[in-house]
Amino acid sequence: MQTNYQLNYIKMGLKIQYYRKLKGLTQESFAELVDKSWSFIAQVESPSAVRGISLETLFKMAEVLEVEPYKLLQND
Repeated sequence: MQTNYQLNYIKMGLKIQYYRKLKGLTQESFAELVDKSWSFIAQVESPSAVRGISLETLFKMAEVLEVEPYKLLQND
């Protein structure tokens, strides 16, 4: 995926990974909780891949991770 927001996607994926690990979830268990495949989660979290997600998926991930959705999008 070629986009002007490539760095933002990478940062979002790393935030998702950070909060997932903070909750003690593996990629496999997290994928099951958000009703996605393990490979999808791996692509989203990978800094070498750019994988967009829908708002529906973002909201579900935030719910499972028990964080506000904006925290996954924050560039700090």
